Amino acid sequence: MQPTTAIALPDARAADVRRVALASAIGTTIEWYDFFIYGTAAAVVFGPQFFPQVSRLAGALAAFATFGVGFVARPLGGLVMGHYGDRLGRKSVFVWSLMLMGLSTFAIGLLPNYARWGAWAPALLVALRFMQGFALGGEWGGAVLMSVEHAPRNRRGLFGSFVGLGLPAGSILSNLVFLAASIVVAPDQFAAWAWRIPFLASIVLVAVGLFVRAGLAESPVFADVLRTRAARRTPVVDLFRDEGRTVCLAAGSYLSTSALGYIVIVYFVSYATRELGLPLTTTLTLLLGSSAVFAISILACARWSDRIGRQRMMTWGAGALSVWSLVFFPLVDTKSIPLIELALCGKLFIQGAYIGPQAAVFSELFPPAIRYSGTSISLALGTILGGAVAPFIATALFSLAGNSHLITVYAVAVSLVSWVSARALQPSSVAPPSR
Repeated sequence: MQPTTAIALPDARAADVRRVALASAIGTTIEWYDFFIYGTAAAVVFGPQFFPQVSRLAGALAAFATFGVGFVARPLGGLVMGHYGDRLGRKSVFVWSLMLMGLSTFAIGLLPNYARWGAWAPALLVALRFMQGFALGGEWGGAVLMSVEHAPRNRRGLFGSFVGLGLPAGSILSNLVFLAASIVVAPDQFAAWAWRIPFLASIVLVAVGLFVRAGLAESPVFADVLRTRAARRTPVVDLFRDEGRTVCLAAGSYLSTSALGYIVIVYFVSYATRELGLPLTTTLTLLLGSSAVFAISILACARWSDRIGRQRMMTWGAGALSVWSLVFFPLVDTKSIPLIELALCGKLFIQGAYIGPQAAVFSELFPPAIRYSGTSISLALGTILGGAVAPFIATALFSLAGNSHLITVYAVAVSLVSWVSARALQPSSVAPPSR
């Protein structure tokens, strides 16, 4: 059942709620687009572009390692932006995170490769990737709270899910741009310069996102925190002192969704093209279809969760993911296009059952004065332990075994950890009402 102790959030006018949800979805889509184009580029071009001095395997591992740097930065972004989000307001951090992400992504598109700048090229790539991760570490919490804290109590799952929609939407957009670039130009031209187009194009999307976000009002819940002088001086310190167990359980519940999501969206591109011999265009098309299923699942499961219980829906998703992980790579390894698409669609549909209600559940775990810090850090920790290392681990496990069997064991193991953690997030660990 949905915890009865969830914090009662003030209602806002329906038009305001829809506008905030739309702004969160647009901005988060742009953020994830920026994040995913890096992941796709890491899978297909960054090895030879920035690490040509090492072997093919070492170059792939190095490229995925730079991808992981973004995740290392996310807890720091969650700490810093969570602090200011709980001290100064949701909206300002909501805007600055998008600006920082956009500028760092645009700069990657201008970065010379190893042949031109030598060791400076990969060093700057790592620095810009760190900035991307720092920005995303604060983005999710701000988008979630702006959506959920404006929403009526009985529709928090639905409106919070618009933030989750940014994930498949960003994946679809990034894959479409890469697909178009790889079709329009020859493979050698794509590897030489056309891979930069998705990064440079992001500046236009960021301008649109900033325009939409700048006109929003502050969250009514945080406005009430300021009015009653309830803001904390050290919200992060208070968070770990009062809600440390909840942070760990929330992070653990997200572990499998993060790890397996990046195996699907990032590692799968490398696996399908390098190990299965599928064309890049076919691989990206498969991901586009499954990402559309992901988006539908997020909305449907979020809406359903408002009726049957949001934490219950999350737990079901985590449990089902452990079962589907057993068959995912066996289906992919058949090299049958329909079966590969079934594997991808099944995996992402199940993840939608978790992602849909996640925003509302995480928000309801923490009192308003430390909520930005709580949601951001919980997600960042789950991501760094899951998604940050997943492509790297999957690459290493395949190299060790020569097949996908060990990757399947890894996927099932992290799924079981998440299922246990989600079940442990019982009403007793939810923050008591503050209003």
